[in-house]
Amino acid sequence: MHDKPDEPVGRLIEEFLTARATRKPSPHTLAAYRRDLTTVASLVTADDATTPLPLDRLPVTALSPRVMRAAFARFAAPRAAASVHRAWSTWNSFFTFLVAEGVVPGNPMPAVGRPRTPLPRPKPLRGEDTPEELLAAVAREDGRQRDPWPERDLAVLALALCAGLRLSELLALRVASVAGRPGERRVDVAGKGGRPRTVPIEAGVDRVLADYLDSRRRRFGSRSVRPDSPLLVDRRGEPLRRGGLQYLVESCYRRAGIGDRVPRGARLHALRHTFATRLAEDGASAAEIMRLLGHASLASSQTYIEVTAGQQRAAVASNRTNRALAGLVVRREAP
Repeated sequence: MHDKPDEPVGRLIEEFLTARATRKPSPHTLAAYRRDLTTVASLVTADDATTPLPLDRLPVTALSPRVMRAAFARFAAPRAAASVHRAWSTWNSFFTFLVAEGVVPGNPMPAVGRPRTPLPRPKPLRGEDTPEELLAAVAREDGRQRDPWPERDLAVLALALCAGLRLSELLALRVASVAGRPGERRVDVAGKGGRPRTVPIEAGVDRVLADYLDSRRRRFGSRSVRPDSPLLVDRRGEPLRRGGLQYLVESCYRRAGIGDRVPRGARLHALRHTFATRLAEDGASAAEIMRLLGHASLASSQTYIEVTAGQQRAAVASNRTNRALAGLVVRREAP
């Protein structure tokens, strides 16, 4: 229980972010929490004032349902529904934390409206054979590259296309993350929100990873592939970082000549979406997709089933026999 229930909001935001840090969110997630909290709080005005109060002078007791509704109305005016929805969720978590700490008696956020936002639609690579073309192109050594390393590049694509890993999950992998007996190989993944999961891998992916580690031993020596070493490294043997991984995938697209088949805004994520979409096309259930992708909600996984069903219906509708049959029915119904 806090001794000072009238503490300034700025200080409480820092306490909340410290508490959240123990869950090991990504730096980007923490930065988004801070941005959502401070931006909305900076729009708060007291009931009898017209100018916002500084965060170090804004008492938490001022955050009534009416005040929060007004602040969110100002926040929402120039922003997309998805941004408002995310900020609402952040503030809801913040007030849940304050209630648990005994700082406030209740959470005002249920009284603050939030927009409904549809789940994002999957953005897989376009083209029936595009994943296969990409893998084949990257497996070939490109003489135009200054220091080609096709084994490493192919390993990255195989993990994204055949295990559906996120960017952060790829970067967190260790050499020992690939485990299991022959025929039962798997990747142990540190998933989003600290949720671990296991993704089975087939012999082809296992072979690609083994070839990559062999090539790494030749480049940097056996000590470079100790079990606790990062699985993915750059051409200097240093752990691959976010920007380097994004650049690597972009360069693979260019080498394969498929840049026009990659959905905008889903460069590396398009590989994960391709993995999930193909699971749905081959009959996987939403529950199976949820487990393999590490979704927190079944609804997120269901979107792949729905998109696949829509694609199948569109393909059936394009059948010329269906069009001919429709024409016959129209003629029969004509007076």
